[in-house]
Amino acid sequence: MPLDPTLAAEDFCYLTTTGRVSGNPHTIEIWFGVEGDTVYMLAGGGERADWIRNARKTPRVQVRIRDRHFGGVARAPRDSAEDALARRLLVEKYQPRYRGSLTGWGRSSLPLAVDLEIE
Repeated sequence: MPLDPTLAAEDFCYLTTTGRVSGNPHTIEIWFGVEGDTVYMLAGGGERADWIRNARKTPRVQVRIRDRHFGGVARAPRDSAEDALARRLLVEKYQPRYRGSLTGWGRSSLPLAVDLEIE
């Protein structure tokens, strides 16, 4: 079941991962794109991003968009087409409201997919 389009249009989502060392929840505010029931995010810090490393160790995550909370499972894009989709969704969503160019960011960032559990 796809995510409600009004939620997909929100500016930010909040991703909560489990700390890979501490085991404590860590929440970040982050740009996101949506396709169906999958949320995509890009890590400008690539593999160095704590939230990426946390999600890789413990893929079960929480995503909040506006006042809605979802459980989900984080993963790398399945193939080059999904990788390209993630990058395109985010650049197309945020470029119109961003002063600089997001092309380099969209090309060099590391994508993460979260398959949401939507009822």
